[in-house]
Amino acid sequence: MESVKETIDVAVPVRTAYNQWTQFETFPQFMSGVESVTQLTDTTNHWVTRIGGVEREFDTEIVDQTPDERIAWRSVDGTSHAGLIHFTPLDAGNTRISVHFEWGPENLTEKAGAALNIDNMQVKSDMRKFKDFIESRGTETGAWRGDVDDTGPTGQAL
Repeated sequence: MESVKETIDVAVPVRTAYNQWTQFETFPQFMSGVESVTQLTDTTNHWVTRIGGVEREFDTEIVDQTPDERIAWRSVDGTSHAGLIHFTPLDAGNTRISVHFEWGPENLTEKAGAALNIDNMQVKSDMRKFKDFIESRGTETGAWRGDVDDTGPTGQAL
């Protein structure tokens, strides 16, 4: 398994940063290689990615989610990966976002990208794009404020 850890500070309140991150269908606006994300249920998403000329489709499930604190996910089919994004308020108007992402490269191109740290650079770039996206808007495009744990989701979209 390969792994990336990245942290960035954004100049928006924790609630705004967290709320935007729950809007998975906006990910193509700031994540390179993500063609689309379709939210299937409160806790499952279908992804289409194109990285290095290779298209992948897979589903993910949210396995742990606490508003304004964290979102953890794992793949349920296709590419093997899992991750955790953590939101830490720095003060009333600033938030630290930390992501830890693990995956299993499947082909030679993916293995070479991991070995050359291209994946790390891409995650760093995407986090900067998220920062630019949310700071330029100043507000989220929507929100889902539910909790998810091993018993399933509770809460509602706002």
